Amino acid sequence: MQLSKRLSAVASMVKEKGCLADVGTDHGYIPIFLIEQGKIDHAVAMDINAGPLERAKAHIAEHMLEEKIETRLSDGAAQLKEGEADSVVIAGMGGLLTIEILKRGADVLKGVKELILQPQSEIALVRRFLQKQEYQITDENMVEEDGKYYPMMRVTHGQMEPWTETEYLYGKYLLQKKEPCLFSFLEREEKIYESVQKKLEENENPNTQKRREEITEKLNHIREAKGILTAERF
Repeated sequence: MQLSKRLSAVASMVKEKGCLADVGTDHGYIPIFLIEQGKIDHAVAMDINAGPLERAKAHIAEHMLEEKIETRLSDGAAQLKEGEADSVVIAGMGGLLTIEILKRGADVLKGVKELILQPQSEIALVRRFLQKQEYQITDENMVEEDGKYYPMMRVTHGQMEPWTETEYLYGKYLLQKKEPCLFSFLEREEKIYESVQKKLEENENPNTQKRREEITEKLNHIREAKGILTAERF
């Protein structure tokens, strides 16, 4: 099976070979791919909606993997059993929904060895939540596909030291690895916010003061991150 660039990057972060639970599986592509590659032994593909789950079932049948992949109608990780999964993938959902799934599934997720998270929004909020809830981010990746940027992370249980604001915003490990995709993203963001800043300065009035301060702060973090990415390694 050929995965999209985003899903391929998510799948590559799975390190545990046992059972994978794919929350919000949609078409079931990730578990199918990982089993066919011999990366996992079996999987549970879950989705809150019957339509996507039926599509997943059809794809699983096409690949003759019914004995390897079980499908379940599930709101988040609600139908996952304790001790059942070694890895959990939560990809393609908003950051707030990702956090909600982690909160509601806290008990069952205690026994999981790794989580692969790919929130579509509120990335900094997710990173802060993980730090406060005694999860630790052990690796990060970022890919660009069709003009959109997708950060993702591998997470395990454990205490994580607080990060700086710039690290929460853009990813400590992406910055450490000097990820080229992150640099491209920052270049685009800088241009967008510089344009907004210019318009606010042209129409300067007391009502826009707070917004101008927010934009300035955002640009400072972007430039700090770019500085880290372009700094020479010694």
